[in-house]
Amino acid sequence: MGSRVLLISVNQYDFPHPVFPLGLAHVDAALRRAGHQTRLVDLNLNPSPLPEITAEFRPDLVGLSLRNIDDTLIRNRETFFDVLTQVCRDVRRATSAPVVLGGSGFSLFPERLLLLSGADFGIQGEGERPLLALLEALQNGGSLRKVAGLVFRDGDRVVANPRAERTAAEEIAIPERSVELTDFYLQRSSVLNVQTQRGCALKCCYCTYPLLEGQKYRRRPAEAVGEEWARLQRSGARYVFIVDSVFNTSPAHVRQFCEEILRRNLRLQWGCFLRPQHLTSELMKLMARAGLRHVEFGSDSFCDEVLAAYGKQLTFEDILNSSELTRRENVAYAHFLICGGPGETRETLRTSFDHSQKLRSATIMARVGMRVYPGTPLFDRLCHEQPGFERTDLLPPYYYLTPALKEAEVFEQLRAFARQSPNWIFDDPPPAYFAMAERLRARGTIGPLWSYLAILQRWGNSLAGPAESQRGPGRVV
Repeated sequence: MGSRVLLISVNQYDFPHPVFPLGLAHVDAALRRAGHQTRLVDLNLNPSPLPEITAEFRPDLVGLSLRNIDDTLIRNRETFFDVLTQVCRDVRRATSAPVVLGGSGFSLFPERLLLLSGADFGIQGEGERPLLALLEALQNGGSLRKVAGLVFRDGDRVVANPRAERTAAEEIAIPERSVELTDFYLQRSSVLNVQTQRGCALKCCYCTYPLLEGQKYRRRPAEAVGEEWARLQRSGARYVFIVDSVFNTSPAHVRQFCEEILRRNLRLQWGCFLRPQHLTSELMKLMARAGLRHVEFGSDSFCDEVLAAYGKQLTFEDILNSSELTRRENVAYAHFLICGGPGETRETLRTSFDHSQKLRSATIMARVGMRVYPGTPLFDRLCHEQPGFERTDLLPPYYYLTPALKEAEVFEQLRAFARQSPNWIFDDPPPAYFAMAERLRARGTIGPLWSYLAILQRWGNSLAGPAESQRGPGRVV
């Protein structure tokens, strides 16, 4: 017998634009495919409908998804887990149904957030299979200890079961995006999102993707992604962003995807995260023919010494070659940098700036400091170097900054770079940018707008002046 499951995306962060709750939508699709009745509520669209929706839907279980812990910006340090706690309280007042937490943000601090929120259960990692197993256990009196990835209370202690075996990519159900949600995100951002694979085998010292999705790649069949792409086009979408941690982990996967898009004659424009390594002219030409218009490179530095310290396993020569291949196909591209991490000095920052002058037409999005999360190589390093660091509370944003630099020094140097080269973006956009963004959207401009920040700087509206916060359009977990 199917259950009634209310799914709530608690994310309300909308800078640089709101992001469709794709992970929760995949869970929703898996529940529906298994015969359960669902209702997906997005607090970006409906910020306070919970009492009415809960009373009308009468759920047997309520799932809350936390996408991000914080904004990962060292000056802002804006956190989002307080919203999770408040939503949990609101749900408690509206229904006696059990509450289960999930999402990438929750999975980084599962025991802590379960206690903080007062929820009944939590699921670490991918939620499709564990949530189905939890529903079966609750309905039939099964053992909670057999639900992989489940976090729950046992008397005065919190139990965290070993995480679930990763869901095979071919089993990932295509989300059923409602007309209301689709129209909201198309109007607010022009962008919808798709995931073509899960997992990350890279070794970047700060990154949580291997923790959240596993280190083994699980790629969806090109036919399944093509069908989802076609549904998005029929829904009115014109631009899609591929949210894979890195899209080009396999040239064969990229080719199969592009060939499927071309075979179906789909006309969506799209962007993605690419690793600036092992790209070829043939592959870039194919992606451009299939509609690629924007690339975001997670380069992190343009200095080989720092790249090695960050665990990137690539060089500036790789970055330069990848950038030039992208530029030749008239695809806009940005490089995201993390300044001040392990091995960084004033000299390595200068090297990154000097090297950036070789990247024609690039937009450089720089942020300061490295957010530390438990379980990452950076966390392990700090535990080794600083006795007792493992007891540090990392739920409030904690940043690593190399002992060779002070935060103010890094911002000062970035400010100088931006004065010399307007394609360096590191601080809050001025009011003129938001006015320009509204005009561009009204005229039908689709996709990311980071390239317009550099244009605005060239017009003389400097982003390099004093600012109170660094709310730059950086990439989130």
